Amino acid sequence: MTKRNKLNLMFFIKRIKVLKNGEMPIYVRITLGSRMVDISVGTSVPENMWQPESGVATGKTKESRQINDYIDSVKNGIYEHYRQMLDEGKVITPATLRNAWLGKTEDEKTVLGIYREHNETAKLLVGKDFAPATIQRYETSLKHVTDFIKWKYKETDMPLSMVGPEFINGLEVYLKTVRNCGHNSAMKYIKNFKKVIRIALANGWLRADPFATIKLPIKKVDRGYLTEEELSKLINQKFKMERLEHVRDVFLFGCYTGLAYADLKKLNSENLVKTSDGKLWIHTNRKKTDSSCHIPVLPAAQEILDKYKNNPHCLKFKVVLPVYSNQKLNAYLKEIGDMCEINKNLSSHLARHTFATTVTLNNDVPIESVSKMLGHSSLDMTRIYARLLDKKVSADMSKLYAKY
Repeated sequence: MTKRNKLNLMFFIKRIKVLKNGEMPIYVRITLGSRMVDISVGTSVPENMWQPESGVATGKTKESRQINDYIDSVKNGIYEHYRQMLDEGKVITPATLRNAWLGKTEDEKTVLGIYREHNETAKLLVGKDFAPATIQRYETSLKHVTDFIKWKYKETDMPLSMVGPEFINGLEVYLKTVRNCGHNSAMKYIKNFKKVIRIALANGWLRADPFATIKLPIKKVDRGYLTEEELSKLINQKFKMERLEHVRDVFLFGCYTGLAYADLKKLNSENLVKTSDGKLWIHTNRKKTDSSCHIPVLPAAQEILDKYKNNPHCLKFKVVLPVYSNQKLNAYLKEIGDMCEINKNLSSHLARHTFATTVTLNNDVPIESVSKMLGHSSLDMTRIYARLLDKKVSADMSKLYAKY
């Protein structure tokens, strides 16, 4: 809590709570910014002795002096706790200040506090329940939420109890405007935050689910794929520069296997397994999800492996392909696309989509088999990649032409 939120205390009586002795209980309203909380101060006063405008007992009797002295002690005590919490850098809200004055030692849960705790726990489970990429996504999401709280509320943290639909809607606006995130990226970061909120709800730290009325739709994005004609252009293209030939071959290998960039880069001879029928397979775990995938090596992919068997880079790093950094790979792929007159954004992800669409599904490979090779945990994930070309639809429908 920063010092910009001025602390205000207002003492009043609750006339609807008349005590047995006919007196009214005295309350103090703690206000910080737009937030407030009311607390009973533990004493009472006859209604005719109370001055609402100044919040004190009237008169100069011993009773009124005792009441006013007590009010002053309450006021001084709350201000003292406020200054102490400021010095200690604690999150200050009317609720935390009330708890401090009442002597409640349990700290109120904060948004960033439980988020950091979640991420630290997740880091301990890397390789078991979480992939490194997942941890990185949670860390990025935490940074966005931290920056949002500073931007929107001018605070270094805030109580978990303050998270409601308004907070989440504000976070979405911040991600899309200030951070310039695309819709799907913003939704994914908010979904990461939603998981942390679910944990808070399960532990009873939140009374109501702030996501109850909020939907986080993901828009379908067509990342494209290469057609057989475009694949042929790549295969037949001659390069004068060795680096472009290397990148083209790595890209084609991705088209023939469906492996993502990180999996292509780490692929080594131990991942190549010959079965009893003499066929070569790739057995590997996806770096992103750690899910296993077994992929038969097509003859075209085998030729690429054979081509780089004695490549100096491959021998030095004990890998089977000379895979450049992701930045260089994408830059060179753009150059290759221009040379081959392919008006598409060539990337390792495009190669993965090409494998799912042009190489497998449109050659009658069942979607269940494609899903297994891609290392997906469900067919719903594979359907994002699945497209049927007009050529395949035409072939499937040809038997109906004679009938209709």
